[in-house]
Amino acid sequence: MHKRLCGSYRLKNGCFIFNDHLLSLVTSGPILPFKLSDIGEGIMEVTVKEWYVKEGDKVSQFDSICEVQSDKASVTITSRYDGVIKKLYYEVDATALVGTPLVDIETEPGPEVVHEEDVVETPAMSNDEHTHQEIKGHKTQATPAVRRLAMENNIKLSEVVGTGRDGRILKEDILNFLAKQTGAILPPTPFHEIQPPPPAASAPSSASMPKMKPTPSVQLPVVSRPVFTGKDSTEHLKGFHKAMVKTMTAALKIPHFGYKDEVDLTRLVQLRKELKGLSEARGVKLSYMPFFIKLIRLKGCLFGLLGDVLICLLLHHQASHNIGLAMDTSQGLLVPNVKNVQLLSVFEIAVELNRMQTLGATGQLGTADLTGGTFTLSNIGSIGGTYAKPVILPPEVAIGALGKIQVLPRFNSRDEVVKAHVMNVSWSADHRIIDGATMARFSNLWRDYLENPASMVLDLK
Repeated sequence: MHKRLCGSYRLKNGCFIFNDHLLSLVTSGPILPFKLSDIGEGIMEVTVKEWYVKEGDKVSQFDSICEVQSDKASVTITSRYDGVIKKLYYEVDATALVGTPLVDIETEPGPEVVHEEDVVETPAMSNDEHTHQEIKGHKTQATPAVRRLAMENNIKLSEVVGTGRDGRILKEDILNFLAKQTGAILPPTPFHEIQPPPPAASAPSSASMPKMKPTPSVQLPVVSRPVFTGKDSTEHLKGFHKAMVKTMTAALKIPHFGYKDEVDLTRLVQLRKELKGLSEARGVKLSYMPFFIKLIRLKGCLFGLLGDVLICLLLHHQASHNIGLAMDTSQGLLVPNVKNVQLLSVFEIAVELNRMQTLGATGQLGTADLTGGTFTLSNIGSIGGTYAKPVILPPEVAIGALGKIQVLPRFNSRDEVVKAHVMNVSWSADHRIIDGATMARFSNLWRDYLENPASMVLDLK
């Protein structure tokens, strides 16, 4: 029979000191590395934010060791061993890799050694602690973490049956006892090295929370899928479509420089309105395009935009200025051109445009109308849109795209808000031949003529 010793004792350098007398030498247990386990979601490393222990501290199962921070969450690491911290592997804010040791823990001796550091019995206890720890002289064995769990849930340890070694009360014993009191059924859960922070003392137990009833599933209506019977087909490109593929493929080799601007056509709108009746009396429909074409020829030749074509690194200066107009026809995109614009008046250009539009609508444009162009305009605004990025038609070196005419508020010379007819223009130039400054100067002159159409009378030839 072993007689229980009453009094105070402490552990120093592996020896028991009982009432200031050396009793026996205690054998140290094995030192085990406590590794950082995989915390899921593909996280391979974490940052150590705070240590809750230091070297030499005594820990028990479920005691908090440290807090780590991943790129998704903050996790508190708890101990799975009872023992003494021998080494910390990382400083605060250091990066810890999954699978590497966090700390070394010297575990408690084996069962052949009587000493158990986790069991601390002392006669100096408060009345409240005495109520929980000792009833009618019966002492209980439990780790500090288990005692804390019992106190948080107002459970007397003397009423709990311990299933651990020598009747020690484990955490599972507390949870099972709590479940019996509340009538909850706790499913068995495996032990994890990494657990979320424990709930606050005032937070209600998960076992006391009411369970939510599952929402009944709603059966979706069955919808019959239509059966598609179409078949894929292959078509060889021919005619104008085949020519367009070759032309646009060649255009990909051209370094395009883009330039965009805004033109106030208010005065030109008034001029056309005055001339429209006269032109129709002669059987010709007068649009804005004859003015655009004539004014491009008027100043474009000064900047090498009209008569220059680039063929095999040779820059050809064309004497004839043939300005093309992109047309949307039943045969696809066609670009007939008005020949010798430098010799034609605005009215004569309108006559030629009427002829080409009639032939294009009936698919009767010939080779003579579709070849020999030196500059192209695209009137994309007749369909819609304000700005575009026109593609140069080789071997030409420039192209323009005209947006729709919009009525917008603008300031006049007296800072008054007036109604203005505004058109946006987008230019593209072959940057191997034409630089940005050249295109900007040409666009400015062309815009000035359109905004003051009466001034072109002085330069018309």
